[in-house]
Amino acid sequence: MPFEKVQSEKLSHAVVRQIEKLILRGVLRPGERLPSERDLSDQMGVSRPSLREAVAELQARGLLTSRASAGIFVTEVLGSAFSQPLIQLFANHDEAVFDYLSFRRDMEGLAAERAAIYGTDCDLAVIAAVFAKMETAHTKRNPTEEAALDAEFHLAIIEASHNVIMLHMMRSMYQLLREGVFYNRQIMFKQRTRRDTLLEQHRAINDALQARDPAAARTAVETHLNFVEAALSDNREAEKNEAIARQRLRRETERG
Repeated sequence: MPFEKVQSEKLSHAVVRQIEKLILRGVLRPGERLPSERDLSDQMGVSRPSLREAVAELQARGLLTSRASAGIFVTEVLGSAFSQPLIQLFANHDEAVFDYLSFRRDMEGLAAERAAIYGTDCDLAVIAAVFAKMETAHTKRNPTEEAALDAEFHLAIIEASHNVIMLHMMRSMYQLLREGVFYNRQIMFKQRTRRDTLLEQHRAINDALQARDPAAARTAVETHLNFVEAALSDNREAEKNEAIARQRLRRETERG
């Protein structure tokens, strides 16, 4: 018969599995610092030698890394699914920008559907809390803060979809967006009328999620990203026209 004697699990193995799951599920994020050894051993109810053994295994597997005099961190590289040469290609070609937005529209529409169905009450509370921060930031007219909260809002929806593959893929995509690989997100929040429209679009997404309406949530996300794509296209066209106008002005100035 295919049975074996049941053996008690080493404490260090249990610690490894718990930290693995927290990283996999996105609770522990790339670059995040773990509590001190003393605090972590107390929280997990294990001895410090068992904890050290677990941390050493996770470091050997590239999931954790230590920084001198700073502590233990989740490895930063887990936040990127793309090689540097490919990232540079993305940055150098407009084609990648609009394909990126198309990909986001498909994936985030699905994520919103899933969040409306599978998101827990706590998930929806997080999304609502981030949206409340967006409302507050809107009154400050700070494009940097609004852009950061925009990313946090969308990632909260993806986390609420409870699909770990989607979570890590989209987190990598948002990391590239934060780094300005595709475009400068802050330009989306510089015009007052556009900022007002963006806030109302995020309100529609939040309302649909809180109502647990999958179809409405997907439609609201797609409407929002269609608007972002059109606004970005308009910006690109305006920049091109401005460059041509500067050339004409320079020629006219030189002609005296």
